[in-house]
Amino acid sequence: MHAGRHYPLKHVILWTRRETFAFAVIAAVPTVLYATGWSWITVPWLPIALIGTAVAFITGFKNNASYARLWEARQIWGGIVNTSRSFGVMACDYLLQEPGLCGPAVDLAAARDGLIARHIAWLTALRFQLREPRAWENIGLVHNAEYRRYYQIPERDNDYLGIELGKLLTPADCAAILGTKNPAAQLLAQQSHALRDLRERGFLSDYRHVALTDALVELYEHQGKCERIKNFPYPRQFATLNLLFVWLFIALVPLGLLQEFSKLGDGFVWLTIPAGVIVAWVFHTMDKIGESTENPFEGGPNDVPITAIARAIEVDLREMAGQKDLPPLLQPRGEILM
Repeated sequence: MHAGRHYPLKHVILWTRRETFAFAVIAAVPTVLYATGWSWITVPWLPIALIGTAVAFITGFKNNASYARLWEARQIWGGIVNTSRSFGVMACDYLLQEPGLCGPAVDLAAARDGLIARHIAWLTALRFQLREPRAWENIGLVHNAEYRRYYQIPERDNDYLGIELGKLLTPADCAAILGTKNPAAQLLAQQSHALRDLRERGFLSDYRHVALTDALVELYEHQGKCERIKNFPYPRQFATLNLLFVWLFIALVPLGLLQEFSKLGDGFVWLTIPAGVIVAWVFHTMDKIGESTENPFEGGPNDVPITAIARAIEVDLREMAGQKDLPPLLQPRGEILM
């Protein structure tokens, strides 16, 4: 997520410079041909305006749909924050010897810390899974790859999940989790097994066990919603056709502008080049904004900052458990918070 008030102008220029050069060529070629006597290449402005209206509508639809995906993703992670805090409070306060219940001795502090560490491990596994590349994602495109030098994606720069989980789980648990297809889901299952064991040992009443299990169910729901957004792209037919329509409009704009500027005099036709570039840049950049917002977990600068959110949750839970050696909250790098 970009944490600055505005994108720096130099970043916008860098992000769109290749397309801007293409727009200049597209506008310059018919202008030069017209100036050398090819006056028949002009096109009336009315049909071009109609196409432009249609392109504006479909681009607006794409941007609205892309923003809806981004906003839903942020709401889901807001739910993860709330459920995590609730689970942390219950994990810290619900573990105690219930009257009339007897079981083998348990180190309650260690059991509590184990629940907290396992939940942090779930957050870690989830964010690693959400940062995994998909064929339809845009982070690998040239203009986005260039922008990567202004920020880091921790889950891709440190691509071994086992290193992170090894800091939180026992070697046996870590090995078991890494051998599964969906580590995050299996960590919640492992958490459920731990709660059941505590219940059988007499350190959770039925009511408190159900409350903690309900929190796990909510976390499963949050994870499923994240996976739905991650694994189901913005429909490709809309994205592909919209891009095709935008470029068709960009190619036609100079032909219509030539006719309009020629009415002002022969010398004014050269204004077609800057005017065509401006119109093309606006429409194409609108489409590009929607494209960059389609996949809110891929690791782009406009994505949901799941790494920072997960770290904030970790700090909250460790403080609830009375731990003193807390990791620092993540800060924006290059005005981008991941």
